[in-house]
Amino acid sequence: MAGHSRANLPPLSLHVPEPRFRPGDAVDFNGFDVPPAGAARRPDTGDAPADFHELSYGLVRVLDEEGHAVGPWDPKLSPDLLRRMLRSMVLLRAFDERMFRAQRQGKTSFYMKARGEEAVAVAAAYALDADDMCFPSYRQQGLLIARGCPLVDMMNQIYSNTGDKLGGKQLPIMYSEKRFGFFSISGNLTTQYPQAVGWAMASAAKGDNRIAAVWCGEGSTAEGDFHSACTFAAVYRAPVIMNVVNNQWAISSFSGFAGAEATTFAARAIGYGIAGLRVDGNDALAVYAATMWAAERARLNQGSTLIELFTYRAEGHSTSDDPTQYRSAEESGAWPLGDPVVRLKDHLIALGEWSEEQHAEQDKACAEEVRAAQKAAEANGILGHGLHQPLDSLFDGVFEEMPWHLQEQRQQMLDEEEASGRPWARK
Repeated sequence: MAGHSRANLPPLSLHVPEPRFRPGDAVDFNGFDVPPAGAARRPDTGDAPADFHELSYGLVRVLDEEGHAVGPWDPKLSPDLLRRMLRSMVLLRAFDERMFRAQRQGKTSFYMKARGEEAVAVAAAYALDADDMCFPSYRQQGLLIARGCPLVDMMNQIYSNTGDKLGGKQLPIMYSEKRFGFFSISGNLTTQYPQAVGWAMASAAKGDNRIAAVWCGEGSTAEGDFHSACTFAAVYRAPVIMNVVNNQWAISSFSGFAGAEATTFAARAIGYGIAGLRVDGNDALAVYAATMWAAERARLNQGSTLIELFTYRAEGHSTSDDPTQYRSAEESGAWPLGDPVVRLKDHLIALGEWSEEQHAEQDKACAEEVRAAQKAAEANGILGHGLHQPLDSLFDGVFEEMPWHLQEQRQQMLDEEEASGRPWARK
């Protein structure tokens, strides 16, 4: 009888998200809602999260179409700081270009560029204190560049050569830099979220004044680790900034598969009762201002902030990805929020503190700096030329004292390699 009562209802159907544009489609972002720069209000850092829910649905923007900084979120940075931020972004772009070519030349196995997302990491790095702890995902190499990590050290890790402080045990681009407050990158998605929240809770429990910041992609918000971290951050008011980099695309699927069709990623903050901001991720001043605001809240024991950084991945997910297979080639050029490097450059020019000629010279200088670093790093070897670390070091770095069964395995490996006659077994 129960079945008869539903006889007039249509059959159930399953919704499968579909991106706006596929390969070959003409791209038209005219219906894309971009709020004007300066329109979003800036709450006091002591305000309760429930008092500014609308900021999870709008878009915090500072730079307008003419390159002027407007509105209450304008951080009013000095020209010197703006130039330093711009140089870090340009240096990151030059670094990415050269390492991408190195992978194509067979010098390393893998690389991931941050093109189009340079402001996401660089502007945040300048807004945080140098001793704040960063828990990055795999496209935030700009944190290291902005904090002054030697490019040679980064390249040594990419090449897994004799200069690699990680001993060749990490996939290229998965850096670990304690000197620069940069937690080890993991290839497993979103593991860094509960780690960052736990670190922030420990900092608060010790009465320290350092905070944590963490990044993940929008697709990673579908992982359980993300939601576990949000629960702990909300309950214990952990001093942590949780960044969701919404660059519109995972490796081959668009943001709709993570829930972007239903609402914004910043809106997840509302359900957890924490502060939420949705920010123009291609606006370096907006990223800086939002990060500074969230950092102040954390240091004042107002708890965590979830920031959605609305941006666009201009190129492939990695060197293993071909984006032309799943999205229109026109998307990158038509993206309505522009290029973060160009927007910051235009702002400095509008202030009378920069010029196209100075920018061209800086491009050349950064390219030369990266080229020189590559030459120095390649003197230590490249990944394509085989093993650069002592073979028995494969077992090091896990236990303070190696257990007996691993000692036996290591010796068995060395005996087999010695019997094979390979000269690199005991380097």
